[in-house]
Amino acid sequence: MTHYKNINRRQFLGTAAAATAFTIVPRHVLGGKDHTAASDKLNIAGIGVGGMGFGNLRALESQNIVALCDVDHQYAAKAFKRYPDAARYKDYRKMLEKQKDIDAVLIATPDHSHAVITIDCMKAGKHVFCQKPLTHTVKEARDVTRVAEETGVVTQMGIQGHSGEGIHRICEWIWDGAIGKIEKVDAWCSLSYYPPGQAYWCTTHYDIPCEKPPVPEGLDWNLWLGPAAWRDYHPTYHPGRWRAWYDFGCGMMGDRGVHTLDSVFMALKLAQPEAISATVSNLNNQTHPISSIVNYYFAVREDMPPVKLTWYEGIQVPRPEELEDGRRLPAEGGVLFKGEKGTIMCGVYGDSPRIIPEEKMKAYKQPPKTLPRIDSSHEMEWVNAIKEGRKANAGFRYSGPLTEFVLLGNLAKRTQSKLYYDAENVKITNNDQANQLMNKEYRTGW
Repeated sequence: MTHYKNINRRQFLGTAAAATAFTIVPRHVLGGKDHTAASDKLNIAGIGVGGMGFGNLRALESQNIVALCDVDHQYAAKAFKRYPDAARYKDYRKMLEKQKDIDAVLIATPDHSHAVITIDCMKAGKHVFCQKPLTHTVKEARDVTRVAEETGVVTQMGIQGHSGEGIHRICEWIWDGAIGKIEKVDAWCSLSYYPPGQAYWCTTHYDIPCEKPPVPEGLDWNLWLGPAAWRDYHPTYHPGRWRAWYDFGCGMMGDRGVHTLDSVFMALKLAQPEAISATVSNLNNQTHPISSIVNYYFAVREDMPPVKLTWYEGIQVPRPEELEDGRRLPAEGGVLFKGEKGTIMCGVYGDSPRIIPEEKMKAYKQPPKTLPRIDSSHEMEWVNAIKEGRKANAGFRYSGPLTEFVLLGNLAKRTQSKLYYDAENVKITNNDQANQLMNKEYRTGW
């Protein structure tokens, strides 16, 4: 593979009107035909390295891990131990200001801070890998997508199934007409988030805990909150189930939903839905529902008919009649593409796709593999794209709209009504409450 280096990545002017002009220069021009310099490796920084970010870093160890940033140095201790030569920070803004050798940044913080950190890093000229969901709100998804286009940096969202074999075969089968026209899709995740720590709460309802335990040593709680409104520390947020709380996470829809619906979004060539509706259990103003059913309604696309997508969360999807007795649905979640000539079933990440019943799978003459395959990890696909001067396979041009469509489901859950979406103007046309939830107010200083 020919190596390239971005020689002016820090010349970004910092305004929405001025995009960075990246110049890609072949490595042999900089160092000779057979030269392999240390600079052929990217200098990568990690922001949020105590959880999923630690796993992402391990997939990037062929590069230089030069900086680690986490608001909780106790929680991030394992990353600090594994990369002892990396500089350590708590505030990513200070890291960007101080450390000028960073080429690319991995972001794996809680959902509520994804957008502000991602945009700051892109405006600083850094290539960005951000964990899913890309943003906390629908409006942020549009903003992050726009800034990625303006800056020209190479981006990637952490949906590893997008680099797998399964999603490619699903697309090739559907586009080949394997199950005919598809007007109905069922997708599901049988898991749900449930906030722990009820014994500490002031009421029997889902509410902000009234107990005020001390902030653990090594944690900067103010930085953990970031753009979110102030509230006192409680272990139900960190290192607890922050995804369950509206102010910090996107619930299971933003966690497994983005993974599971990736194959649907790609294979059915979806854009944004015309309408969304939902029914939920235990609706409250603090935490995501324990279970819900969300319906998305999409219009005609190219040669594809209108389609209704139903997402089952915290409950099992209705068992398809064509699934043989004794055969189980994929564990924890997956997708059922219901066509006029059959059904394709796959797992959470588009994995292990099969036409059901199995006799139809065996009878199907599979088409040739026409989509390019990824022969590396999802993280290294991003690195290779940077070095080759191209876009990564799940860059924000794709994953921004994917995140937007998925998060619209959370609006339908919270408003308990059928919402009509004007995607061109990023507006719900029939519900003021839903429009207010499209965006959020950042705390002063963020």
